[in-house]
Amino acid sequence: MAASNQLSAPSEGAPDQYTVGVDFGTLSGRAVVVRTRDGQEMGSAVHDYPHAVIERGLPGSDAPLPPDWALQHPEDWREVLRIAVPAALAASDVPASQVVGIATDFTACTVLPTRADGTPLSLTPEFADRPHAWPKLWKHHAAQAQADRINALAHERGEAWINRYGGKISAEWQYAKALQVLEEDPDVYAACARWIEAADWIVWQLTGAESRNACTAGYKGIHQEGGYPSAEYLGALHPEFADFAQTRLEHPLARLGSRVGSLTAEAAAWTGLPEGIAVAAGNVDAHVTAPAAQAVENGQLLAIMGTSTCHVLNGDRLADVPGICGVVDGGIVDGAYGYEAGQSAVGDIFAWWLRQGAPADYLAEAERRGEDLHTLLTRKCADQPVGAHGLVALDWMNGNRSVLVDHHLSGVIVGLALDTRPEDVYRALLEATAFGTRVIVEAFEGGGVPVTEFVVAGGLKKNALLMQIYADVLNRPVSLADSEQGPALGAAIHAAVAAGVHPDVRTAAAAMGRVQRHAYRPDPDRAKAYEGLFAVYRELHDQFGTGTDLLLHRLRRLRNAARTSRP
Repeated sequence: MAASNQLSAPSEGAPDQYTVGVDFGTLSGRAVVVRTRDGQEMGSAVHDYPHAVIERGLPGSDAPLPPDWALQHPEDWREVLRIAVPAALAASDVPASQVVGIATDFTACTVLPTRADGTPLSLTPEFADRPHAWPKLWKHHAAQAQADRINALAHERGEAWINRYGGKISAEWQYAKALQVLEEDPDVYAACARWIEAADWIVWQLTGAESRNACTAGYKGIHQEGGYPSAEYLGALHPEFADFAQTRLEHPLARLGSRVGSLTAEAAAWTGLPEGIAVAAGNVDAHVTAPAAQAVENGQLLAIMGTSTCHVLNGDRLADVPGICGVVDGGIVDGAYGYEAGQSAVGDIFAWWLRQGAPADYLAEAERRGEDLHTLLTRKCADQPVGAHGLVALDWMNGNRSVLVDHHLSGVIVGLALDTRPEDVYRALLEATAFGTRVIVEAFEGGGVPVTEFVVAGGLKKNALLMQIYADVLNRPVSLADSEQGPALGAAIHAAVAAGVHPDVRTAAAAMGRVQRHAYRPDPDRAKAYEGLFAVYRELHDQFGTGTDLLLHRLRRLRNAARTSRP
């Protein structure tokens, strides 16, 4: 756990008020203490999850998990409240009595089955050794077969909601994962009283009462036009699935930024915050970042770039955009249609190449120069003319979220030669993620949802080469969120609204958010050169990602069969 502080003098007159934002990511949770009048970040702390991502086997078990599984431990999340929040408060030097609210955000769709009182089934003696009782992380992709059936039946029946999700429901989302539980471990499904996003479960821990937020319900829970899919449709998927939404999801939905409860005495003891302060509705890490980056107006596309990328965008009209993750009325801010798209791996792809592609002499050079491998490879490829490496890659190492919505696709690199160097592949992978984002931007604009500004938040905005590549590939300026911890700041902004300090999220964003407009601008010559590479990317994208009996699907089936048949 690491903590940092950033102090400034208090204003004259009444004492300043502060809120706490807590961002639950894939590998760690971060807390930040923020001044509500101007968004000044007073102190922060990070707590790494001891169990990280559970991919090989349950804690304490030698039994391997099947391919494409990704689970988490709910106690790791509670530890963030016990460790990171008090540490951030201590680092801030802000008196706890001046904190008026707390809000959280989470990776989505991270879901878990619980008892009626919110107890995770994974923490009960009878189900602790059952993998399906554990929270399924967003990148649990083992429910693709269920997702395929959900989509096929929706189109067969002409379900109106399917077009709100670009024509496909993802294997990452609530229904595919829940149906997988029912079909592979019906005892766990029967014991599941509530099927809940971690975004809402953590708020339950803070307030002592269940709540559900409009964001995750709309984007991941297929809640449209005031309701979930019908019992008739769900029963056609599986007879015992008919009442899934009614019994395990149904609950009044809270608007984003609204107060859903007060901090309990138990949660106050965990966090060191005052009992009774406002607790805001849960939210998604990407969507909550928009006010932190002052990207809440129509047309401002925000890309939150980290291990993966989520793209969120407000529009003034409802449009069906093929291949997006969803559109929800009020899904980002009230009064606008919030659109979402994404890429399942971005930073994860770069990290993968560092693990695989750096030979011994590169490692020695990095150590000699005091550089990390990202810096070394960036330096070696930064001055390459566009296309000089002769490569184009498909950014599907963790499947494709948008616009193909297929998590059984996999990565492709074409153009490899005996003189290809590690930095060539590294640059091609950087470019591949930019090409994937361009496909998403073009899908939005082709669907009638204009993109007027491209804004980046997340850890990858610090890579200057990557940001310039995005500006050149998109042929438009790139703006940067000013905060290094956009989701946590965004959560703190929502907490300020829940506490009544600001009347709404837009007003709070204007006061507390920060952005560097047009920090990177496209170079006309490089932008023109990238048109040729993007044309190759698009051809590969359509060749490997569309059609029937895809080559990459066949490879995935062969891989999974080999892995599950080994002794």
